[in-house]
Amino acid sequence: MAVALTLVKMKIAILRHSTKGQRGSMMATGGALGLVLAAGTIYLAFLEGDWLAAAYAVWMLGWIIGPVFSGGGDETLRPEFFSMVGLPTHRLAAGLLMSAFVGVAPVISLIALSGLVAAAPPGNALVALPAMVLQLAVFVLLSKVAVAVLGIALRSRAGAIGAGLVNGMVLAFLGQAWVFAVAFGQGGQIPAFVRYLPSGWGLLAVRGNYLALAALTVLIALLLGAWAALLARRAGANRPSTRGRRPMRAATAQQAVVAKELRTWSRDLVRTHQLTFALAYGVFFAGAPLVLGWTGMLPWAAPIFIVMVAAMTSNLYGTDGTALWLSLMAPESSDLRGRQRAWLVTVGPVALALAVCCTAITGGPWPMILAATFAVLGGGAGLVPLISVYALVPGTDPQRRGGNPLRTSEDDGALTGLAYLMMFLVVLSGAPAVAVAAVAGWWGVAAGLATGALCYWGLGLLAERRLAARGPELLHMMRTGRRPESGAGASFKFPDMPKAQRTIAMTCLSLGAIPLVPQGILAGIFVADGQLRHSWFLATYMPPGLRWPVAIGMMLIGLAMYGVGLWLPYRAKRRAAIKE
Repeated sequence: MAVALTLVKMKIAILRHSTKGQRGSMMATGGALGLVLAAGTIYLAFLEGDWLAAAYAVWMLGWIIGPVFSGGGDETLRPEFFSMVGLPTHRLAAGLLMSAFVGVAPVISLIALSGLVAAAPPGNALVALPAMVLQLAVFVLLSKVAVAVLGIALRSRAGAIGAGLVNGMVLAFLGQAWVFAVAFGQGGQIPAFVRYLPSGWGLLAVRGNYLALAALTVLIALLLGAWAALLARRAGANRPSTRGRRPMRAATAQQAVVAKELRTWSRDLVRTHQLTFALAYGVFFAGAPLVLGWTGMLPWAAPIFIVMVAAMTSNLYGTDGTALWLSLMAPESSDLRGRQRAWLVTVGPVALALAVCCTAITGGPWPMILAATFAVLGGGAGLVPLISVYALVPGTDPQRRGGNPLRTSEDDGALTGLAYLMMFLVVLSGAPAVAVAAVAGWWGVAAGLATGALCYWGLGLLAERRLAARGPELLHMMRTGRRPESGAGASFKFPDMPKAQRTIAMTCLSLGAIPLVPQGILAGIFVADGQLRHSWFLATYMPPGLRWPVAIGMMLIGLAMYGVGLWLPYRAKRRAAIKE
């Protein structure tokens, strides 16, 4: 117990000193969004059927798959920190479990689980309290065990590929949960098996099946034992095999960079996992509506795959660690253009094969899919190096990665934000070509080739100039983990401003993509294509005279949110400059 209390105090102290500045604003924004989701979950407790059980299943899957997308989850206290203390693994696991309840995510999840109180019949409200705690412990332990298993899997190529397939499939299921709810539900209700998943055992307990509490307790004990065993195996960094390595033959500096990057793509198991994850996500996300007999989304597997690969590699230069100095010693154009070519060689053939196969299965629409694929392929090749040099997140040297290979940086919040920003920008780069294809057919393919080539060349040129001008500062950031206080490197850092304004700006920049892209641009595409009452796109449910006004209104709301999110920091900078 003393160990657990000590670890809890350590976690509280660390969080207390890390809730300032930009990280604190990101935590506040994430907490606000989490509260909205928790409120929606509690609302489901008042509906008939198993909607609450389905919501808790989604929360459970989020705890399991979320760490894959956010750098390995919360590792404020790592097991490696206590390797020299000599604690038995079961005591260390119990202490780390207690400390894992300290944080924003567990608190938000506990609030969502308070829906058990609302769902409890009269007289069973007291049962909901232990059920909430036990259910939260199951969520946390499932997350810890999943991360530990994935860390072990990423020590072999087969494990990295298998883990990428499973994680991509699960995340795609989360994104398309409505499809399976409709396909397997009866009368618009959630299928009955959902309530018997581990995420629904707390709900069974408050409804009178008290054996579910015992089942939760047994599951917690089993998961804790499994995690303790996995902690004993967690040590060291990835050590890829050196067998079968061919000598590098390159006639120019750029060819050498291409060869080096291609070898990194084939040997770094984290990149293998990322590529497989993106491919699985694109295929399963686009293929999920097939269970309803709708084939319209299947051809979009290739663009979705490209967008996800770009998001996973958005910190391209940051993953080099302090080896960035090797890139700075080479001519900037050779290094940057070489990385672009290697990215295209790795992603392009897979994307084109996926686009041709999936579009051939459905018989079209060829112009729109090819236009989107060429556009986002060039956009990704240009945006990945550009974002990685303008918004570089200091990464961990590959040889110093701990027992959690997914954690490639200490600032996992910044990496997650960078991934979402990349997804939005890559989608935006493909929007003009898709619009031309929707209006003019095959001319859209020419537009996609043109915009893709322009993004590849133009954004690559901007990144090249940035690397030449700010290379030493980027290396300093990689070595120290601190961003420069002045100069161009501080352009992405919020100035000193009131906490309320900072929170508003972060919220607008984080959530502005929702009304702009899915509820605005995509909804407009669906309306133009005649696809009505489609998923969660509001405009498709409107009467004929309101469909386009709603879609355009959503676009304006999204642009206004981004405008506010950029204008508030700009105004604060101007006021600070005037005072000086």
